[in-house]
Amino acid sequence: MKVLFQTDDSWTGLILRVTLGLVMFPHGAQKLLGWYGGFGFGGTMNFFTETMHLPWLVAFLIIIGEFFGSLGLLAGFLTRFSAASIGVIMLGAVSLVHWPHGFFMNWFGKQQGEGYEYHLLVIGIAIALMITGAGRWSVDKLVAEKLAR
Repeated sequence: MKVLFQTDDSWTGLILRVTLGLVMFPHGAQKLLGWYGGFGFGGTMNFFTETMHLPWLVAFLIIIGEFFGSLGLLAGFLTRFSAASIGVIMLGAVSLVHWPHGFFMNWFGKQQGEGYEYHLLVIGIAIALMITGAGRWSVDKLVAEKLAR
């Protein structure tokens, strides 16, 4: 249990987790709340289960993982778990959707879909957070200090 919350007081964890949290929050909010032009929970569940043929539990975990995982990262709460969850979601996105479109994003609309370069960056940041922990100004640090007493 202690290892889940263990972190140092570094700026590195703070910068990585806030950056990833800020980038992932709109994606999760699109899927869960329908913000930023998203379909909301019902529409996203329907797309994942009916169009992509994902099991309902996987679709549900993607939506919850992106939204609450991003909030967890922003607060520095359960950082390793949140980062791992988002990393797994991105691995799934690459393998199920983006791999056939190549590395690059679809900057000029000439590809059939988006490449996986963004997802690779997210996976790299998630791995770094799983190693370093939340860093400075995190709930994880406070919990780790309480558990150490």
